[in-house]
Amino acid sequence: MKKLTYILYFLVFASSANELSAATSDVIQLETTQQEFTAGETVVLIFSGTQDASIQLYCANSYGTTLISPTIKNEQLHYRIPTQICAKTGVVNWKLLDKANTLSGTFNIRSQTTPVSMETYVGPPSIEAGERDYTMLVVIPTDALDNPVKEHTEVAVKRQFLTNEQQETIQTKNLIAYQRIYAPSKSGRMLLATECMELNSKEYTVNVMPAIASDFEIFAKSPHKYADGNQITTLTTSVLRDENNNIVSDGSYVEFLITNTDGNLLKTAGMTIDGVATAKMIHPDHAETWTVKAYVAGISESNTISLTYAQVIEDFTVKFSENNRNITIGPLQSFMKQLIPDGLQVKLKISQNGKTIETDIKESRDGFVNFELNSNIFSNGNYDIDITTAGITKTFKARKLW
Repeated sequence: MKKLTYILYFLVFASSANELSAATSDVIQLETTQQEFTAGETVVLIFSGTQDASIQLYCANSYGTTLISPTIKNEQLHYRIPTQICAKTGVVNWKLLDKANTLSGTFNIRSQTTPVSMETYVGPPSIEAGERDYTMLVVIPTDALDNPVKEHTEVAVKRQFLTNEQQETIQTKNLIAYQRIYAPSKSGRMLLATECMELNSKEYTVNVMPAIASDFEIFAKSPHKYADGNQITTLTTSVLRDENNNIVSDGSYVEFLITNTDGNLLKTAGMTIDGVATAKMIHPDHAETWTVKAYVAGISESNTISLTYAQVIEDFTVKFSENNRNITIGPLQSFMKQLIPDGLQVKLKISQNGKTIETDIKESRDGFVNFELNSNIFSNGNYDIDITTAGITKTFKARKLW
């Protein structure tokens, strides 16, 4: 009987003990009331109601997750949050891994109040004058742990252009502060700098370049009006400017297109220096009229000018040797009866029975040109000989070679 009573007593006590353990487990609660911490600050979550050191805390933020084991102090569980989580701003989620409890929550890590560095980006470094193009300024003030400062932190944007200096205030939003800086109507160099809580950036430079060229004029200058095939005609533009009267950038490419009397197209080009482009063209070697127009490709064009060159050689002398194998052309005389400058082209064409056998071109020297008809190439016989220079052609039919 005593034995039965003892057994019943033991069962009742065990049942009471289990009920106490469950009750104790049900009252685990978070003692830490602080919900917001500063980056770099020590964060400890304290739980009461249990001393079971096997209960781990699951902790996660945008940088990763981790499990934390507690230490027991004053009959409470202390969970020290790792430095890598406490150092980064944002929301941290936690959950107590206890089957009997589903405790979970969040706390927030805010950035330190004072920035220690500023990342500043400016681009593009060159923009076009005219109040349409712009460069973007982006500023990221960060604290000692490289966290962006809190939103609505004020950032001063300072700029200097020509004689004008100004300052504006912008605020951080979504971790950054930014501003579009539009190009003024004048070209020049703009200097930019930023400041946040007495922390200053370095100086940044933005080049405000002239816009595309507007239509312009062209001019021609030459030593004389004669088609001597020797002198140079110089083609120049007016000062090329954009719509805001800025002189275009040095190196702007200007192409001069020349249409001659036969409708053929000639071309020369130059690049601007101080807004003016210069190109040169050698005079034609025969009477000619040129129509000249210049272009900045796909952007602007000039007026059209006409250049007329007078015939410089009205006639020339051709002499044949005794066997007609040596041909001398000259003297070739220019507009003042002077010998034509070296370099005038003379063309020789030899035909037989209506078929061209050979064509040869030589340049004058001291007013003369000489052709030698080699007997190894031209056998004895009758040939038609055409000689052309300065736009004049002389034909000698059935000239016998021996």
